Amino acid sequence: MDDSTDRLAVTARAQDAHFWFVGFRRFLQDHLTHAAAPRTDLRILDCGCGTGANLDVLGRFGRVYAFDVSDVGLRYARRTGQSLVRADITRIPFADAAFDMVVSFDVFQMLPDDRRALAEMARVLRPGGTLLLSAAALEALRGDHSDVWEEVRRYTPEMARRLVTGAGLAVLDVSFLFATLAPLIYLVRAAQRRFPPAGTQRADADMRVPPPPLNRVLTWTLLAEAALARHVPMPFGSSLLVTARKPRI
Repeated sequence: MDDSTDRLAVTARAQDAHFWFVGFRRFLQDHLTHAAAPRTDLRILDCGCGTGANLDVLGRFGRVYAFDVSDVGLRYARRTGQSLVRADITRIPFADAAFDMVVSFDVFQMLPDDRRALAEMARVLRPGGTLLLSAAALEALRGDHSDVWEEVRRYTPEMARRLVTGAGLAVLDVSFLFATLAPLIYLVRAAQRRFPPAGTQRADADMRVPPPPLNRVLTWTLLAEAALARHVPMPFGSSLLVTARKPRI
């Protein structure tokens, strides 16, 4: 089993119960409800769906199409029953203006050419359609996780805005996610940078489900943050979520 297969297997086992995935889906549900309302009949494209952790949430708002570059990820994602193909985000195999909403979650930090990928997402988005994009935030939070997942960069809000506006889209919102966990993440990853592990790197321990009591506490913490974030923007966090719109012709 190669490193990428191992990472995806760990992700697939964790995505239903791990506090990070449960919290992210709650953040996503809230943003989708706001962006899509009142429609539930959208044509949605998930670019880089991985193991399919978010396809069920997206499916509440319309017909979902998805792709990923990894055959292994797609084998897991096909269990959701959604329409999937294997493709590269820099060469999306769909027609211009084919979708009402185009999304990509935690892919862009790993892309050498993020501008080309964003241009492709903008191309397949119809005029007036919505883009949702999440990515890893803040270089200060780089650690073992970043190395295992081969991150090229971590974004600031300004970097994310420049990327999206450079593709001709209008930014509606840039939000930090996981603010409540960011101080702990900073301390852990600062220690990882200061004392790097010896030997061959293993699959990402961050994605293994913690013991049930700890997992429950962290899950409740993120659900509370999501509820608060509906009214109060978070000042920092380990991820960014960008909402943008393609101008009407």
